[in-house]
Amino acid sequence: MKLAVGSDHAGFPLKELVKAELVKLGHEVVDVGTHSGTESVDYPDFSFAVAEAVAAKTADLGVVVCATGIGASIAANKVVGVRASVVTSDETARLTRQDNDSNVLALGAKTAPSAEDALRWLRVWLDTPFAGGRHERRVNKIRDYESRASHP
Repeated sequence: MKLAVGSDHAGFPLKELVKAELVKLGHEVVDVGTHSGTESVDYPDFSFAVAEAVAAKTADLGVVVCATGIGASIAANKVVGVRASVVTSDETARLTRQDNDSNVLALGAKTAPSAEDALRWLRVWLDTPFAGGRHERRVNKIRDYESRASHP
């Protein structure tokens, strides 16, 4: 699977660990930046790049990292077709894929209890399939709304 990853300066160290984990798991990684944790940069720039890759289907899924994951997820969710979710536990990682078919994972570098926790959440997220069924109806409502909102 091909994953786009991106972060701001606060998320850079965790993004580097995410990349290594993805490669270890046999995935292809496209790093949209930032490429340094020493210079202050703006998370929307990298979140948009990840989300656009997912929406354009040049990446199957995406991972964004900032201090909390919140800003990165808000930015990513502005791109039509993206369902980005901040995860804070194994359960939220599982449910965001199972019930919401999220296609972008947002992680908080400063809010995850540890890097090991964040990497475990990544693995849970990757290993969980979308359940479909009644959840498909709900995700389709989101898609329908996006379509109407982006083409009034």
